[in-house]
Amino acid sequence: MKLIVPDYHPDFHCIADRCRHSCCIGWEIDIDPATREKYRLIPGDFGARLNAAIQDGNEVSTFRLGEGERCPMLNRNGLCDLITELGEGSLCQICADHPRFRSFFPGRTELGLGLCCEEAARLILTREKPMKLIVLEDDGTETPMDEEDECLLAIHDTLICTLQEDMPLQERLDELLLLGGLTIPEQNWTEVYRGLERLDSAWDAALDSLDNAAPQPPAELENAFVRFCEYMLYRHLPGAMEDEDIPGRVAFCVLSTRVLMALCDAKPGCTMEDCIEFARMYSAEIEYSEENISALLDALWEE
Repeated sequence: MKLIVPDYHPDFHCIADRCRHSCCIGWEIDIDPATREKYRLIPGDFGARLNAAIQDGNEVSTFRLGEGERCPMLNRNGLCDLITELGEGSLCQICADHPRFRSFFPGRTELGLGLCCEEAARLILTREKPMKLIVLEDDGTETPMDEEDECLLAIHDTLICTLQEDMPLQERLDELLLLGGLTIPEQNWTEVYRGLERLDSAWDAALDSLDNAAPQPPAELENAFVRFCEYMLYRHLPGAMEDEDIPGRVAFCVLSTRVLMALCDAKPGCTMEDCIEFARMYSAEIEYSEENISALLDALWEE
């Protein structure tokens, strides 16, 4: 079994209390069963406080979010009391993994960093070099892939190579759509996005700005848009193993890139930091909602 990662993955480190958009605020935090049993056994005042902060449901246990939807373990200094009291090994699985995601193939797991994390977004979008995949771990075992999985990986490689070619970005995005086999239908996409589930009111303001977007975003941010599209293809194309919708997922990646470009274009004097923030918001609002992704895939097939 091989563990595959983008070459920037080993450079990621959580910035903890320096993060402006803590993953410990505003997100429901599920506790996996094995960790929940460990928490039950933690003694003393801290153990009592920890267990009182957990709500046990029929199927899953979660932390009871406090004022401002803060995790009860997030202290006033922006640090996790679980880590300060018990070490990083005490985290539940979802907290230990975040912002990482995984895609599973026979004999191969692809690991990535989600853009909803501002530090991951900064690491990915500010890189000048094209993304390369590297083997992080290999236990030496081999599991044969079926023809469909091999075909999907081959298509993924072709799309990434096309995106990294030396030609105007709009031409590269058009070529991706041609290779994927689905064009983006002409419709009011701002209204489509307004109709999706929302997390943050700031996303509403960002969508409102799209009404004033022109077709040419800042040229100095083109490299960031390429890195964003690389990330989207790496993360979302493997979903075709489940829904067999390669054309729709390629179009979704291109549409997402064009939305990011339009958001940057609509903001006067848009900087790299602005672009990173738009990408982070897009990821949090769209990527982390299966309902929103499904709605956009359906909209891409409407015609």
